[in-house]
Parts: sequence; C-alpha cells; structure tokens
Amino acid sequence: MATREQLAGQTEPATTVLLTVECQQGVVGPGSALPELAREARSSGALHNVARLVSAAHEAGVQVIHAVAERRPDGRGANSNARLFRAAERLPVQQHSGSTAVRIAEPIEVAEQDLVVRRLHGLSPIAGTDVDALLRNLGCRTLVVTGVSANVAIPNAVFDAVNLGYTAVVPSDAIAGVPADYTPAMIRNTLALVATVTATDDLLGCWLRGGGRSGGGRGGPEARRSG
Repeated sequence: MATREQLAGQTEPATTVLLTVECQQGVVGPGSALPELAREARSSGALHNVARLVSAAHEAGVQVIHAVAERRPDGRGANSNARLFRAAERLPVQQHSGSTAVRIAEPIEVAEQDLVVRRLHGLSPIAGTDVDALLRNLGCRTLVVTGVSANVAIPNAVFDAVNLGYTAVVPSDAIAGVPADYTPAMIRNTLALVATVTATDDLLGCWLRGGGRSGGGRGGPEARRSG
C-alpha cells in the first residue's frame, strides 16, 4: 500500500474523482437481482464504506460520479454476446431505466453536485460512456474506484482508467464480489499491479485532515437522496 503522504498526494480533492460502480438498488439493495452479491456487499461492510467515502467526498470537495447499469424494457441496444448478458435477461429483477432498481442504494447519499452516468450496454462503467469526457472536463488526475463487482465491472473500470492515463486508487474494503474470497485474490494478484490499493480509513484521513473543506472545492456537504 502507498504511504499516507503518497496517498494524500495522489488524492488531492481538486484533481480527484470518486466513482461508485453499480451501487444501485437492483444490484446491492434488499430486492437485488443478484442476492449473493448484495449480501456480500453489505455483510463485508463494502457498501457502508462506499457511503462513508461519498459523505467524505462531499465534505472535502471531491467530485462524485455514480455509474449505473440499466437497460430499456425492450432491450434495445443491450449486449447479448456473452453468457452474463443472456443470464441477466432472465433475472426476476430487471435494471430497467426509470425504475426503482436503478436508483442509488442506501445508505449512499446523492448530493446535488454529484453526476450520475447511466449505460445501456457493455461491461465497463467508463468505456463507451460519458465518464472519460467528464473526468477530463473536471481536471481529474486520480480516479477512486468503489462498488461492485470485483468480478467484472471493478477491474474493467480500473483497467480503463489506467489505459486512459488516470491514476487509479482502489479502497480494498469498499469493493465486493463473489465468492467472498475472490475479492482479496483479485486485488492482490491483479488490481495491485496497476492501481494504488488502500483502505477506506486511510483515504478518509487524507480527505478530512483538518476537518475537511465544507462548502469549498467542487461542492459543499449538502446531500439529498436520489430520486
């Protein structure tokens, strides 16, 4: 792991963006289409740590982007070229645009200044979406990646961020996958090779040193629930 000084240098609020990946009700909420993943995200504390990081980002002036995966009810534009996509079509809970399933899940708070990026296709929250352009317009140099799943979307996001020239930071206790022992193996053998691996508390220490910057940076701490 990086030292506190190295981490602080990488995650300056003005040039850092926090990305939450698929932290939506239909994925990690009580009525998830993927109950095993939802249980792991909650029981491991990963979802709680994502919420803590989002709250600290609001206070410190770090921009937050929520990446949501959804599909049209008619499936138009969605992939069908992998077993994962075909299985998703048969799940009892569908991530339909405009439905409760694609709202950001509790306990994560969505603030007025947050950006929500929705995708109708693919595996990555970055490739083929508006995220890269938004990051560049925001002056981002470091992307903090959180959420689910460590099996697919999280490594996709990290690889895409690195390939696009961003420094990727992964709080290891703010991501989840299944089975439970897969996530630490993925982090140790793959993500640690290309990203700075840290812990939620260490990142909070960097952002909230000196009490944070309430009202400064890219936005204050005022938050509201996603509608």
